Amino acid sequence: MPIHRLAEVFTKHPESIGETYSQHLVHATGFGVRMVLGGLACILHGLFPFLFVKTGSKQIETLHGRMVVSRSSLPEPLDFVI
Repeated sequence: MPIHRLAEVFTKHPESIGETYSQHLVHATGFGVRMVLGGLACILHGLFPFLFVKTGSKQIETLHGRMVVSRSSLPEPLDFVI
């Protein structure tokens, strides 16, 4: 695979949502960490219902706000379908 095609694999999606590769890496990693921690809190809540009573729903609200609501002000992503 030529170098320019390899670079495109890493940059096409981030560019389509108005981010650089580095920005996308930071944002996606932050989402992943928050989801993992929220998931662990939900598991613990299942075992101990008095712990983390609102943590799962708060994480979903926060992530939805960051991913959907915040990005709704961006222009529509580019369509790369050929």
